[in-house]
Amino acid sequence: MTHYLLRRLLYLIPTLLGVNLIVFLLFFLVNSPDDMARQALGDKASTPENVERWKEAHGYHYPLFINRDVAGVARLTETIFFRKSLALFWGDFGRSDMTLEPLGAEIRQRIAPSLCLTTPIFLVTLLTNILVAMLAASRRASRIDLAIQLACVLLMSVSSLIFIIGGQYLFAKTLRIVPVSGFLPGADMAKFLLLPIGIGVLGGLGSGIRLYRTFFLEEIGKDYVRTARAKGLPEANVLFRHVLKNAMIPILANVPMQILMLFMGNLLLESFFSIPGLGGYTIMAINTQDFAIVRVMVFLGSVLYMAGLLLTDICYAAVDPRVRFQ
Repeated sequence: MTHYLLRRLLYLIPTLLGVNLIVFLLFFLVNSPDDMARQALGDKASTPENVERWKEAHGYHYPLFINRDVAGVARLTETIFFRKSLALFWGDFGRSDMTLEPLGAEIRQRIAPSLCLTTPIFLVTLLTNILVAMLAASRRASRIDLAIQLACVLLMSVSSLIFIIGGQYLFAKTLRIVPVSGFLPGADMAKFLLLPIGIGVLGGLGSGIRLYRTFFLEEIGKDYVRTARAKGLPEANVLFRHVLKNAMIPILANVPMQILMLFMGNLLLESFFSIPGLGGYTIMAINTQDFAIVRVMVFLGSVLYMAGLLLTDICYAAVDPRVRFQ
């Protein structure tokens, strides 16, 4: 198991370096520091002198990869690539291009609201998907199964924006059960998160139930299930002790990928409900063209995505020992 995990970790290092390089090239070759300065200053203020002052204040006055004006190691360290890209590996996120506020402190402050929103969505959606999918699979081709499949298709056909706008209009504006938007820490948090959590769960049910139903149908048709039923085991024992256990292998491959959503937040929900999480922070950065924030969030997203892949491998190895020897 140790050698298996070491191999997976070694695979991630060059992959993450490659992603980091690609992100850097996309941001600084397509959109040069001079272009960034002109966008931030505006047409009237973007004189050559102001552009140079802006670049120096934000740390963009260095060469991209190699600084030929200095000697030694500084040729590599006194560059934009080292200060703005490689520095992300040791947690130096730099400052905002617009406000010059430290990004590390801002990101740490916004992680908690994102987790308060996404963790309940993740847990409730996962549990509901498993239970409803198991019910549909155990009643295959029945009215219950057909009704569940029809509901899933309808849920998948409706845009998340419809759920958000309709939920705000019905439950916040008309019935006044919950606020339209906003966020407060502490005991008042629940009333602000109740509606976005419900919408987040509703939006994730359709595809999840259909996918898990496929997993359960594949297991229910196998010989060991027919043998268990022939021995007279209760249907609940067959489903929860045998079918669910074996169906967890493909389910575990899908679950760890949700780590990205947990920490990065939900872009639409946080934006529409004014929740100060990382998802809304990313949308704000895109709207204001704050490339420093966008660059950091893209890097963090790639790190979390690869962490999800690693966790998927670990879960696979835990439930299926054969994977460790591949």
